[in-house]
Amino acid sequence: MYTTIAILIISTIFFVNGKIRSDVVSLCAMLALMLFQIVTPEEALSGFSNPVVVMMIGLFVVGGAIFQTGLAKSISSRILGLAGTSETRLFFLVMIVTSFFGAFVSNTGTVAVMLPIIISLAHGAGMSPSRLLMPLAFASSMGGMMTLLGTPPNLIISSTLENAGRPALTFFSFLPSGLVCVTVGTLVLWPLSKWFLSKNVESTDAKKSKGKSPAELISEYGLADNLFRIRVPLKSRLIGKNFAELDLRRKYSINILEVRRGDAKQHRFLKTISQHLASADMKLKGGDILYITGRISAVNALADDLSFELLDEHETEIAINSGKAMDFYDIGIAELLIMPTSSFINKNIKEAGFRDKFDINVLGIRRKGEYILQELGTEPIHDGDVLLVQGTWSNITRLTKESTNWIVIGQPQNTEAAVQLDYKAPVVGIIMICMVAAMVFDFIPIAPVTAVIGAALLMVLLGCFRNVSAAYRTINWESIMLIGGMMPMSIALEKTGTSQMISEALVNTLGQYGPMALMGGIYFTTSLMTMFISNTATAVLLAPIALQSAQQLGVGPEPFLFAVSIGASMCFASPFSTPPNALVMPAGHYTFMDYIKVGLPLQIIMGIVMVLILPLIFPFS
Repeated sequence: MYTTIAILIISTIFFVNGKIRSDVVSLCAMLALMLFQIVTPEEALSGFSNPVVVMMIGLFVVGGAIFQTGLAKSISSRILGLAGTSETRLFFLVMIVTSFFGAFVSNTGTVAVMLPIIISLAHGAGMSPSRLLMPLAFASSMGGMMTLLGTPPNLIISSTLENAGRPALTFFSFLPSGLVCVTVGTLVLWPLSKWFLSKNVESTDAKKSKGKSPAELISEYGLADNLFRIRVPLKSRLIGKNFAELDLRRKYSINILEVRRGDAKQHRFLKTISQHLASADMKLKGGDILYITGRISAVNALADDLSFELLDEHETEIAINSGKAMDFYDIGIAELLIMPTSSFINKNIKEAGFRDKFDINVLGIRRKGEYILQELGTEPIHDGDVLLVQGTWSNITRLTKESTNWIVIGQPQNTEAAVQLDYKAPVVGIIMICMVAAMVFDFIPIAPVTAVIGAALLMVLLGCFRNVSAAYRTINWESIMLIGGMMPMSIALEKTGTSQMISEALVNTLGQYGPMALMGGIYFTTSLMTMFISNTATAVLLAPIALQSAQQLGVGPEPFLFAVSIGASMCFASPFSTPPNALVMPAGHYTFMDYIKVGLPLQIIMGIVMVLILPLIFPFS
């Protein structure tokens, strides 16, 4: 017992200190428990096969698909747009929309998607974004209390109850207490945000990024103004010929950006988009759409000579209402800054061999504030030139290895991840609905963990991610290792009688005042611990203690375990207690004291209300 307590105390000290990552601390604690033979290797590793951990992995993938396809951004921006310029309406819509998304997907991902939308809307309404960003972070945590999937502590207490032989919690068992959290939080934050968060912060460029988005580059270089689409007829005499035979670039002085294949008449969200660079050996197919830039006279001549169909000039086949814009999925664009040491200086674009060596097109040159877009093949490369290039994201990333010749401005991998597969959004929505339905309705004979794994795999198989690696990147492995590594500590606390000893101490001190006092003590202990260590770690440690405390007192454990889950999730008094709190800190120009002024009163009020409400929702008897 004493060895287990010592390992627990040392682990807690390292959690609070923060100099070593929490997942590493968790794994070290697991190893120590094995070395001292407190738990067997099978028990120590059982956490990684626990349904909670497996479900968390699947939920990260599902949430990643929701964000990657732009589904969350599309829905939230449209709803928030209803606020217009009303500060009051905008505040309440932010709380409602954020809470809704927080109930189903990662609160960190929710905040990341909503943050730029809210900043833009706040400026449009003439109000300080700082008044909305902290409530945004808090609402994402409150929303997580409305469903079983909302936050890891919910899954942990559900697993604890099930292991104790109690009825399993359903998907919406958390909804009543979650709605109370959202309601109380919204009503309390409304005046607090007015009093303490209405800062007069000048609008600044929040990006400070080293690169520009593809849309910004298209606009800067004016490509949309010279962008044309030509369709190859289904019975064209040129079908089967490759671009080398046609020699379109030389004959017509045009630049072929790419070829897209797919049925452009289908609904934009449901169609299959296939993007290809126009390589020399690529053969034309009927229905191909060629994206080209060049003078209108040359484009018309090409269309007339080859009997190709000139389509609407400045719109892509899947962006009929988006104006002069291009869409980027498999193929992207980026800028290359030519270095003084480059071996390409004084060579023209054709001699440089970007197409042959790197499978990359050069679309334009920026030189001393001027933009060169025509007849690029014969244009010599100068020191300091910035080349606008196009290719697959993997090939653009490969250009970063040529550091002596150029610097790729921006980070292609990050840009690729930010490009949304919006035409897959309905697919993601349908899969999400089916997953929730399988978890909600008892007549569907699918276990929750099966529903989550199935949904995650469907997201990957149906192309809701650019590739499997993109799906893996959505998983927060630090959280997975933390949960899996801390579960053996819970086993050790029970095996050695430590949980019973702590619960007996709580029952002897607070239990004499009744179950509500004991539950309140557990709630505020959890809330206090979460200010210093991960809410997940706190829930893993205190869930078995709460269970045994209720059992010793002879009452139902549900309100005690819900107190642990809510106390672990409703931590607002520190910018570092949850990732969303930290995420909005720089954007909102907040100080630590701002969180104390707004978050601490909210945390205390929330605790008092929940201690009074929980026994009404989940009676002690």
